[in-house]
Amino acid sequence: MSQESAYARAGVDIHAGDRAVELMKAHVATTARPEIIGGLGGFAGLFDATALKGYDRPVLATSTDGVGTKVAIAAAMDVHDTIGFDLIGMLVDDLVVVGAEPLFVTDYIACGRVVPDRIAAIVKGIAAACVHAGAALLGGETAEHPGLLAPDEYDIAGATTGVVEHDAILGAHRVREGDRVIALASSGLHANGYSLVRHVLLDGAGMKLDAHVDDFGRTLGEELLEPTRVYARDCLQVIRSVEVHAMSHITGGGLANNLARVIPDHLSALVDRSTWRPQPIFDMVARVGKISQADIEETLNMGVGMVMICPPDAVEQAVDILGSRGIPAWDAGVVTTRRPDGAAVELSGRHH
Repeated sequence: MSQESAYARAGVDIHAGDRAVELMKAHVATTARPEIIGGLGGFAGLFDATALKGYDRPVLATSTDGVGTKVAIAAAMDVHDTIGFDLIGMLVDDLVVVGAEPLFVTDYIACGRVVPDRIAAIVKGIAAACVHAGAALLGGETAEHPGLLAPDEYDIAGATTGVVEHDAILGAHRVREGDRVIALASSGLHANGYSLVRHVLLDGAGMKLDAHVDDFGRTLGEELLEPTRVYARDCLQVIRSVEVHAMSHITGGGLANNLARVIPDHLSALVDRSTWRPQPIFDMVARVGKISQADIEETLNMGVGMVMICPPDAVEQAVDILGSRGIPAWDAGVVTTRRPDGAAVELSGRHH
């Protein structure tokens, strides 16, 4: 009988880590792009940048993020193959707002104990989301932290790199008075505000994840675990087809705060709430938690996960393209001259 290693006695199972790598290889392989050099297992991921020669002035874009406390829902539900969409959505959709195509992603999984099947399930979701976004999963790290994390606890984070032609960078510098504000529907909560949601529904109201909720047509846990919608590839198709001036990824801080980041100082975006109805989960959190409209709108996306700002004559085609790709989108407002006492984004009307 072989003697247990000192590292294993300290709580780190190297062999389990090796097994996890073997299980995830097939998932990672599905994300391959022709620019990848080598395979999984090297010290660094290699990506052939020859394609950048086709750009006049290529600009690299990068983003890093995690999933936050939504991982607690995945752990409690023992469902680990969807959380990867939340990670990739948070990463690549921060790139696409400047017009960048995501090229590759690296991920980091920290856990209290390596359970190979669980790690493989997490990577399966990450890889599936990378395929959806058109990005390669170039590499990553799985770290076992006994004593720091409980055996069944884990957290995930990642980073992504993309490229955009310098003259094609989107942002506030392109936005003009009269532009229209196109809202793209979220799939639900996405991966923001879960500390509030868990505090209100689980800790405060004592609701159970396995409780069926008629308004959702499924359990509370299934609703909370709904994967983040990944917009990158679909938005790039719009950008290549019609004139787009700016985009905003609606994450922590809500619609107004994120949209304000791409509105010039002399303009305002007027957004009409009556043009859409948020999913029932948003009303539940506000009602159960007795949260004001202002507070809930500063925390959750309220049914809009991405915003595009386009000239008026581009709206119909942009909405049609997104709809054909399964993303409900609509004209939600207009860009106008900012009043002296006005905010960068003003929300009016009531959700229908």
